[in-house]
Amino acid sequence: MVDNKGVLSERFKPVALLYLTGIVINFITRLVLLCVSFADLSLGLKNIAGIFFIGLFYDICFLSFVSIPFILIAWLTNDLLFKNPWKKGMIVLFIIGIILSVIRNPIPKEFDKKLPWVFTGLVVLLFGIYLLLASKTDAYRHRWRTRGMKVFFFIVLFLFVFNIISEYFFWDEFGSRYNFIAVDYLIYTNEVVGNIRESYPIGWIIAGVLLVTLLIFLLIRKRLDGWAFARPGFSRRSLLALGLLAVPVLVYFLINNRIKNFSDNDYVNQLAGNGVYEFGAAFWNNDLDFYRFYKTVPDREALTEVRKQLLERSPTDSFFNNDTFSIERMVSYPGPEKRMNVVLISIESFSAGFMGTFGNTQNITPYLDSLSRQSIFFNKCYATGTRTVRGLEVLSLAIPPIPGQSIVRRPNNDSLFTIGAVLRERGYTTQFLYGGYSSFDNMGPYFSANGYEVIDRSALKPEEIHYANIWGVADEDMFTLALKQFDKNAATGKPFFAQIMTVSNHRPYTYPEGRIDISPKLQKREGAVKYTDYCIGNFLKQAAAKPWFANTVFVIVADHCASAAGKTDLPVTGYHIPLFIYSPANLQPQVVDHMVSQIDVVPTILGLLNKSYRSKFFGQDLLRMPAGKDRAFISTYSGLGYLRDSQLIVQKPPLKVEQQRPDFSSGTATKMKMNDSLYRQALSYYQLAEKIFKSGGYKK
Repeated sequence: MVDNKGVLSERFKPVALLYLTGIVINFITRLVLLCVSFADLSLGLKNIAGIFFIGLFYDICFLSFVSIPFILIAWLTNDLLFKNPWKKGMIVLFIIGIILSVIRNPIPKEFDKKLPWVFTGLVVLLFGIYLLLASKTDAYRHRWRTRGMKVFFFIVLFLFVFNIISEYFFWDEFGSRYNFIAVDYLIYTNEVVGNIRESYPIGWIIAGVLLVTLLIFLLIRKRLDGWAFARPGFSRRSLLALGLLAVPVLVYFLINNRIKNFSDNDYVNQLAGNGVYEFGAAFWNNDLDFYRFYKTVPDREALTEVRKQLLERSPTDSFFNNDTFSIERMVSYPGPEKRMNVVLISIESFSAGFMGTFGNTQNITPYLDSLSRQSIFFNKCYATGTRTVRGLEVLSLAIPPIPGQSIVRRPNNDSLFTIGAVLRERGYTTQFLYGGYSSFDNMGPYFSANGYEVIDRSALKPEEIHYANIWGVADEDMFTLALKQFDKNAATGKPFFAQIMTVSNHRPYTYPEGRIDISPKLQKREGAVKYTDYCIGNFLKQAAAKPWFANTVFVIVADHCASAAGKTDLPVTGYHIPLFIYSPANLQPQVVDHMVSQIDVVPTILGLLNKSYRSKFFGQDLLRMPAGKDRAFISTYSGLGYLRDSQLIVQKPPLKVEQQRPDFSSGTATKMKMNDSLYRQALSYYQLAEKIFKSGGYKK
């Protein structure tokens, strides 16, 4: 027992232990991730120093927030507080209620309904414990304060250790610390938790984490014994407590997550960060204001530049009104329309590198390899983003990616100018089919708000499902449902446009037994890829027997790559996807070997149908684009890339722009002197996309 006069250091020892254990555990986390990605790192002295010293800085920033409850307990816990506990408790609860109402507003909309209730529930629980213990004797209170602190410390320690495992798996999947993807996944806890349970031996993992936590706790628990008996004066406690509490305040207002970006190697920059701090930064910055975080040109100059680029690629287009802040124009084709059906298949996480056509020797895409010789096959197509919602966005809107959240997940995303809107005006049935529950990632609400009929796994009867995991039914079941739906569509006499989103090529990589020669028990990505290939082949073979097949165009494209991680912010190899257009009765096979962009898929489909239409699309018809006008857009949620002439313009916050020469084989890049023409094109496209969407100009 400590002397009643106490000492300040003893009173705040839990805070010091928190910082010490947190720094050590985060150091171990960083070391583990460094070893995992060792082959991709550039480990000069500068980079090593940056990884660990900048990393230590961010660890302290993160721990300053975690330490807040420990500081408050050490500062405010005294016997006076426990006199008349019910009265003082009501005051405390009232103050907490005010705080919750204040912090409610900055929380992004999709979190708004969940977090205040979670906070309130935790506060009420802890407050109940406080009231229970408050009326006990002095010795009893001190004993339980110590025990309570140990329980609290054990829980935090468990979370620290568990985070090592979590960050390892996230890094393995995405090549990054926690980021915008982790924030998105927090909302869809059912799918995410289910995916974790189906992908990993979660019981053994938790048991291992508990064991490690217990061992660490046993080493330090005695150092938590005396803090409650140390009684320095309130003024002395206040001085230290307020100093410690000032740290997270300063971090919140003065520090951002960009200090870590000191190296040309993105893996090095990621290692220099702190995963949980990065999560918080992504949470609060889900909508990046382009005009605040990116370099800009005058809006009118951006409009003029984009119009110029559009006309260079399609000289027969004509803008309606030069005085209107819009790229709306007439896209004209000679001759009658071809009222063909269109089936757009977007494949989950399908990198070009999976295919034998691009050198893969595993024979996991036999059908798609053969289809590449029967289709118009684009062998240098690049995805715009790294998430399914980005793929769905561009395959419906043909718009460059806006920084922050995908349009699919944004407010005011209804009644937009989509391919569905264009074809519905021409009498088409428009549908979106998904093997999971379409509430995930806001897919169903988005497509419904834009005039599509949404058909998901709820349309299947239990006996029609051969297999399902947390993401949805097996692709073969979704394709079987699609064939039945297309038969119904054809019976109406109206042409149809349908987009099918596959799900099977996703962790946990499980699928029905007996379909391919890789057992689903192995839970290997190669098996999931081959199963998806099998399902697409089986679907097209069955479709070929249908009376509507001859009058149908099938477009097959990935939503994004399996991984976009690399040594640079935007490695081009992380965006290379296959694109097929298949209609044996209507199209001659050919290989298009110049660079094309996912943003151009929608206008190309409309061009194949020979449709003249009013367009607001930023994309253009690939099959009538003049030679030498190749360009593509690639992005993360904050990094915006513009590819042209084997050069890449990268925009990123805050107000940074650089030009690189990417290596299309390795994904690395070297910095170059800025080309003013490419610079203005890149800024203009992204700035105008932001301006038009947010001003409502992309409504139909």
